[in-house]
Amino acid sequence: MAFRLKLVPDNTKIDFFRWQWLTTGISGLAMVASVIIVLTMGLNFGIDFKGGTTIRSESPTEFSVSEYRDALAGLDLGDVSITEVFDPSFGPDRHVAQIRIGTTNETGSVTPEELNRIEAALREVDPGVTFAAVESVGPKVSDELIRTAVYAVGAATIGILFYIWLRFEWQFAVGAVTALVHDVLVTVGIFSLFQLRFDLTTIAALLTILGYSVNDTVVVFDRLRENLIKFKTMPLIDVMNLTVNETLSRTVMTAMTTALALGALLIWGGDVIRGFVFAMFLGVFIGAYSTVYLAKSVVLWLGVRRDWGKPEKSARAERDELSGTPFQDTP
Repeated sequence: MAFRLKLVPDNTKIDFFRWQWLTTGISGLAMVASVIIVLTMGLNFGIDFKGGTTIRSESPTEFSVSEYRDALAGLDLGDVSITEVFDPSFGPDRHVAQIRIGTTNETGSVTPEELNRIEAALREVDPGVTFAAVESVGPKVSDELIRTAVYAVGAATIGILFYIWLRFEWQFAVGAVTALVHDVLVTVGIFSLFQLRFDLTTIAALLTILGYSVNDTVVVFDRLRENLIKFKTMPLIDVMNLTVNETLSRTVMTAMTTALALGALLIWGGDVIRGFVFAMFLGVFIGAYSTVYLAKSVVLWLGVRRDWGKPEKSARAERDELSGTPFQDTP
């Protein structure tokens, strides 16, 4: 007999709405807390949004961040941030640092003369240092990128709203978009809380989270619509519980397999894509939670139509079908 890995048993009967006020309250508090954190702490914008210059230095020997910082302190460069980059793929003779220099002029970048001064100052404390990459973004470009990023996320959310509305009913659309807004807000709130770098790759991750989450939600909603047609007299909350249990194995397997791939990228993928992967990793679990608990709670409160054209079954027929007992209606 072939081996089958089952993360979820067959025919589960979990009552997902038993604590619906608690789970919905937690989601609401998380959204409000995320907004407050972003407004008070702000986001750690990357060079794409902030403007300035990022220098990636490499050295064959170990270096001290404090020595680097002291070496650049007297150059009058403005806001300077130096972080050491760790990566499992780096060999023992490769030590990498990221030096971020805030906007100091109208162009938002250091001049070639300043770049030479920076390199000379660092070589006084680390003779083997070299500059592997230098990236500059002006303040006007960074402001435009911020607006474009907001427009992209907003347009994607509105597009999903209309897609779900046309595919199902407006109640489904409201539930799906509520879950999507929850996923994005909580992810951004976590980035703000831990001051993780927020750049264009993070925006790409947020858009990917929207697509991943809505795909999971649409699959569950499609099964819900089938069950609403099939069991017209069953209470709506019971139909929803049945639907979530029927799709639970798919939801868990999809989330776990995606998380395994993202976990490998998070560990061995390198620092360049780490922000993107971490945002996706968060989004997978937050999206699965919002699909199971938040989206369907909103649909339950709003109610849905149940007058599709399939002949209606009696409550006894529905009970017999669920139990596997053949039902024959008597004249």
